[in-house]
Amino acid sequence: MRGIALTVLVALLAGVCAQAEQTKPVPIQVFPFELEDKSAGAGIIPPDEYDRRYLSESTQVAKEMLFQSGRYAIVDAPPNDQQALAPNGLRNCGGCEGNIAKGHGASLALLGVVTRINRTEHTMFIRILDAESGRLVSEGFTDLRMGANHAWPRSAKWLMANRILQ
Repeated sequence: MRGIALTVLVALLAGVCAQAEQTKPVPIQVFPFELEDKSAGAGIIPPDEYDRRYLSESTQVAKEMLFQSGRYAIVDAPPNDQQALAPNGLRNCGGCEGNIAKGHGASLALLGVVTRINRTEHTMFIRILDAESGRLVSEGFTDLRMGANHAWPRSAKWLMANRILQ
């Protein structure tokens, strides 16, 4: 009887260990959201402190939602990482964020881009790339066009909930 109980206990522990291994969070680097200003004032009015604030809040929303899902572990870039600051933005580097994330120990790379259409309308795009292969893993786009820069974090939340984390 004792042998059967021990066998059952070992089988249960093996199952628990296997399940814990399967649910290990995937390391993902979330890059700072970028602004692509297509508005008529783009060449005249540079991004201001509010734009930077709401881009930062959008990035934070994505990080928090990924972490809270339990499926991802956030990998932070080293301080003052100049590699992550592509001159024209990561959105224009042909997927280089995957290689950068790989160099930081992440398996995935997330990039978000806000496109300002005018001062009260925007679109948002989020993509996740496999850091090893550069292959697209997930993407989402919203053209919820109403709302100035203060609405960017709300768009990030909507995209994460309805496209990325589905």
